[in-house]
Amino acid sequence: MAAVVGVGLWAIFRPRTPEAVAWQGYAEADFVKVGPTQQGLLTAVHVERGDQVVKGEPLFDQDDADDRAAVDQARRLLQQAENQLANLNSPAKPTEIEQAEANLRDAEAARDRAQEDLRRNAALLKSGSATRQIVDQEEADLRSSEAKVAAAKAALATAKAPMGRLAEIEAQASMVDSLRAALKHAEWRLAQRSVASPVSGIVADVIARPGETLAAGAPVVSLLPPQNIFVRFFIPETQLIRVHVGDGVKFECDNCRDDLVGAVSFIAPQAEFTPPFIFSEQTRTKFVFLAEARPPPEQAAVLNPGQPVTVIPRTDAR
Repeated sequence: MAAVVGVGLWAIFRPRTPEAVAWQGYAEADFVKVGPTQQGLLTAVHVERGDQVVKGEPLFDQDDADDRAAVDQARRLLQQAENQLANLNSPAKPTEIEQAEANLRDAEAARDRAQEDLRRNAALLKSGSATRQIVDQEEADLRSSEAKVAAAKAALATAKAPMGRLAEIEAQASMVDSLRAALKHAEWRLAQRSVASPVSGIVADVIARPGETLAAGAPVVSLLPPQNIFVRFFIPETQLIRVHVGDGVKFECDNCRDDLVGAVSFIAPQAEFTPPFIFSEQTRTKFVFLAEARPPPEQAAVLNPGQPVTVIPRTDAR
């Protein structure tokens, strides 16, 4: 009897190996759906489902006839405005400047002759060979000649100065800046008609085909970058205290490599799959919490969205 009792007690209270912790989950991904930035007719799609694309590779094109015309119009308007600004900043014609210089030389020659006549007759006035009237007339002629020289200098300076007034030049410069911005906008709209891949990855789906008219933002190609693949799994409420964001985990799946690892990136703040009855101490163990773990990009490519995955915590990695 003692032996039987001892065996029974040993069977009940013997040390047991802790049951391995594993959580069931599945692979999931955040797809990048690429669409046009503006409405238009889809004319070409350069990729097919399953293709591997790199960042910057062409994906699809839209009809760009209207945008090309807009760019051409904006360029011509800008050229016209720049020519007008250059005209306002430029001096008079070369022939007009030459005429102003000739007028100045003529006025200076007339002034010099008036000065010489006045000097000669002023000397003759002392000897009585010239009259006061002649001297006064020549003094007036000299003042007139000096005024004509000043006028000719001003005319030459005006011919060499910009043709437009300061306010006109500033207004035209603002117009040029405005048209340059309009040209950049038109060129941007034209560039948006040819859409390139924003990331490297696999073409998961081609949603639209040439001939369809799409609204702005309507998806055309769905891309799957490797770094966007993650594993979604569920942690029982009793084990939630053992898991933290950043903890290392190991992934297991059918016919997968043995070194698949990752790190917990998200733990839901609320429980999932709550039972349809009042919460109590007896039912709390039925709560599970959604969590996510992300493998390195070089390993994520072996996982396919929807694939069942077992997640095992790694206490030696964080």
